[in-house]
Amino acid sequence: MKQTSHQFNENVARALAEPTLKVALDRTTTLLRTRRAKVIDAFPQYAKARETAQKIKDHTLDHLGHYLRQFEENAKANGAQVHWAATPEDARQIVSDICRAQNAKTATRVKSMLGEEIGIAQALSDAGVERVETDLAEHIIQLADDPPSHIVMPAMHKTHEQVAELFAQKHKDPGDQQDIPSLVESARRELRPKFMNADISISGANFLIADTGSFVTITNEGNAELTTTPPKTHIVTVGIEKMVPSLKHAAVFIRLLSRAAIGTEITQYTTFYNGPKRDGDRDGPENLHIVLVDNHRSDMLSDFLRPMLRCIRCGACMNHCPVYAAVGGHAYGAVYPGPMGSVLTPAMTGLKGSKDLPNACTLNGRCKEVCPVNIPLPDMLRSLRARQFESGMVTPKARWSLKLWAMLATRPALYHFGTSVANMMLRVLARGRGKISAVPLAGGWTRTRDLPQPEAGTFMQQYRKQKR
Repeated sequence: MKQTSHQFNENVARALAEPTLKVALDRTTTLLRTRRAKVIDAFPQYAKARETAQKIKDHTLDHLGHYLRQFEENAKANGAQVHWAATPEDARQIVSDICRAQNAKTATRVKSMLGEEIGIAQALSDAGVERVETDLAEHIIQLADDPPSHIVMPAMHKTHEQVAELFAQKHKDPGDQQDIPSLVESARRELRPKFMNADISISGANFLIADTGSFVTITNEGNAELTTTPPKTHIVTVGIEKMVPSLKHAAVFIRLLSRAAIGTEITQYTTFYNGPKRDGDRDGPENLHIVLVDNHRSDMLSDFLRPMLRCIRCGACMNHCPVYAAVGGHAYGAVYPGPMGSVLTPAMTGLKGSKDLPNACTLNGRCKEVCPVNIPLPDMLRSLRARQFESGMVTPKARWSLKLWAMLATRPALYHFGTSVANMMLRVLARGRGKISAVPLAGGWTRTRDLPQPEAGTFMQQYRKQKR
């Protein structure tokens, strides 16, 4: 399924009509939520680490210019070449030029949402370079010609049965078994020769360390190390907000990232890269290029969306979001899905072009509760909605609905009478079955699901009974 231009309502209808999507989402998000809860419970310092991480990020953003200059100086001293890209177009041009200068024909790539953001596939295509995705999930969606649906698990929308069918069609040696370990072995057989024969490798970075000029990758498959090591030239594309002052500061985030993302204490591979191959080194790239990308991040520094720059791309907000769990990532029609994407996309592409996304939220607050750097996502989504209303971006129907709600909400007696009547009507519609299959004038609520029968009385009515 191809991405569309933020046509959220149409994408949602299509997602809800896919019978296997809900199965795939339930399997993975339920597992990730359960694992995260267990590993956080076993980490008594979590609250303190979270507070520390927020302070480190806020300090770094306050002095981002200083740390960027320090990083550039130290990275160059390590032998790397540092490039600055204000826009995705600038970043693509830099990558294309490097590929052409190296006469590259093939490039292996480690999963990076920044790469998706700048359109790295287009840059390689423009340079005539064959792109090989080496992350297992990215390999799956490359074969399926799908965009990522999750920032940590890009193939979350696929069941392993669908992957087995895909590998049987696309792999040279898919094998006879269709269990998950056999599928992994099939991908390994397919990708291993391409690791060793690539002309150029490309990755993102989880963190940049200012005082050493290093970058960090955190993975579970080992494909990052296999990607970055054999080719003579390696390119890193990374957002400027990934900066931290020092190694000890990076350690705080490393302890939080894997717990929030996949529910483990640490990932299998955490690698610090300190420049290209030196005399005496047995392996590593001879040329290292680091492309620092802005793409409206500097604008966000002085904006109410500034806390979004704390984000460490763990995906926890998506795993706990009921909207994401119902429709998946493709419905958002943007590179970044879920709650964080509903904030980040308007910041990068404009609110008018992504006006549906801030409304793709129930404001239940779970995203903020699980965010390892305490980003106030619900507050920012409310602020974006307010800006839409003030700018006249909402439909007349929505505007009148909000005015009607305001009229009821500011008149307690009328509000309590209306909710009491609505409660009785819904109980009549349930007809003693415990569920409601259709509601007049509210078909959108019941088109793809049943509503539960309400309790006997409104919240306030039940509260008053208990107080007696």
